[in-house]
Order: sequence, then structure tokens, then C-alpha cells
Amino acid sequence: MNRRIAAARETWKAFPGTLNAMEAFLAELGLRNGWFERAQDCFATELLLREMLTNAVEHGCRCSPERQIRCRVRREGNHLFIAVKDDGQGFEWRNAGARAARPSEASGRGMEILRTYATRFRFSASGNAVMVWKTIGREKNDD
Repeated sequence: MNRRIAAARETWKAFPGTLNAMEAFLAELGLRNGWFERAQDCFATELLLREMLTNAVEHGCRCSPERQIRCRVRREGNHLFIAVKDDGQGFEWRNAGARAARPSEASGRGMEILRTYATRFRFSASGNAVMVWKTIGREKNDD
């Protein structure tokens, strides 16, 4: 079987902690332009990245242009790595996963999104940085 493995791609950027700056970064990143062969990998990556960045903007930076977000996205072959860090104080991530969001709530789904779409994830001790690893080209639970 002939399988095409994507060449390594990487982007690193620091930007102000606002939704406009986040959207500009996502547009510049261009995940839909050659990063992935499968639509489901692109969807999962964009969902993970948007969730991580939105939380950094709203909770870490409180939508302040004086605060910064640093983001790194790297794809090499079937391996994807995303890191997001903000200038905020962080949050108590150890207890955040214990509560499931109710269907009527507009927020609180971040941990569930990470558990569902990431292969593995880790928070910094203070909770102001998160790293995600994802295997591309297969579903999370495929062996």
C-alpha cells in the first residue's frame, strides 16, 4: 500500500489576547490549506485549537490586548503537537475534569473536547499552558 506522509510543518506565534488576534492567527495558520489529508483530522485539530485559544483569550487574558498568547502548532508525519500558553494566572485543572457540562450550558466543554479529540494532553502546574498530542490519520482509539 502506498501512503503519502505529510512533510513537517510548524508555526509558532505570539499575539495579543483578543478574539480578533486569535481569528487572525487561525486564518494565517490555514489549517485547511494542506496541513491534512483527511477532513476529520482537520476538523479535530481546528476544534482543539479553537477551544484552547478561546479559553486562553477569555479566561487567561480576559480579552486584553496587553496580555499575550503564545501558540505552537507542529505536524510531522502522523504526529501533531499543539501548545498554548497565556499570561493569565491559570486555573485548577485537576478538578476541572470531574464535572460534565450540561447540554443547556454554553461553556464548560473544554475538558471533554480534549478527552475526545486529543490522543494525549497535559497542563502546566499552574494551568496557564496546555499541550496536546494527536495522532493523525487514524481515530483516537484505533490500535
